[in-house]
Amino acid sequence: MVKIHVHVVANARRAGVEPLEGGGLRVAVTAAPHKGQANRAVIEALAEYFRIPRSRVRILLGRTARRKVVEIEG
Repeated sequence: MVKIHVHVVANARRAGVEPLEGGGLRVAVTAAPHKGQANRAVIEALAEYFRIPRSRVRILLGRTARRKVVEIEG
């Protein structure tokens, strides 16, 4: 298992994942931060980026914040 610091940009024009200087990832999602839509989009984007099932991506900290700690299994 790996823990990654993630900075989320919700309501972005384009979705994507890119590395940040100093470690971590910037995840842009087109979903709004409403009723967990952005969190689901973040999980989906990270699963696609790492080419793993969504069930192996879990938000540990920061469910309601832009900065999150995500656990990647496998």
